[in-house]
Amino acid sequence: MLSNMAASLILHKRIETTVAKAKALRKYVEPLLTKAKDDSTHSRRVVFSYLRDKEPVKELFNVVADKIADRPGGYTRIVKLGTRQGDAADVCIMELVDFNETMLLATAEKATKTRRSRRGGGKKSDSSETADAASETQTSETSDVAEAQVEPIAVEGEKASEVDDLEKVEGIGPKIAEVLAEAGIDTFAKLGDATPEAIREILDKAGSQFASHDPATWPQQAKLAADGKWDELKAWQDELDGGREN
Repeated sequence: MLSNMAASLILHKRIETTVAKAKALRKYVEPLLTKAKDDSTHSRRVVFSYLRDKEPVKELFNVVADKIADRPGGYTRIVKLGTRQGDAADVCIMELVDFNETMLLATAEKATKTRRSRRGGGKKSDSSETADAASETQTSETSDVAEAQVEPIAVEGEKASEVDDLEKVEGIGPKIAEVLAEAGIDTFAKLGDATPEAIREILDKAGSQFASHDPATWPQQAKLAADGKWDELKAWQDELDGGREN
């Protein structure tokens, strides 16, 4: 039961269950999330022995592990919903903390808020007139800037459409895709032209957390993707183990 629940949590990032099961699942799944930070064949086999399904293992090491790389623990959150009708069991939502975009944005906005104090209450009328004048000036300047930026934004949109989703290459997650993009490798064609040694050097410069990743098959996978040979790529990826040849 815990194995199936853990697989569902990793694939869907949140599940609804009872509080008792959620607390038991937390003890079961969090060590697996910690183990996923070390992307090695041994770690994958250990995690697979618990989950018994290739898809959640692939999702855990390729997507979730990159997202939680900087978190020292506490990967899950339990949100109580009240009692269930019928047996009055306490129910809750259990989710992966780093995949709740709404709460992450709310936390970021709260951190950027600043407290302002108002002084000089006796000159309220003068200050309000000044504020209105400044607002009109700012509005006109904003409209001028917006008109001036119309063309560059359209150009950026055209460039963005040329970028490929490198996460379709097995072994590449969101953070590695971001690191490669910063190094100028943002398409399948560019990745296919790169050598494993050059990619290894980029990962080493990005930090020690990428030391366990092996880019040996990434260029060849990218070439198949660039040529549109998706069936051949999928068949090969089924034989790979986290992007590594067995």
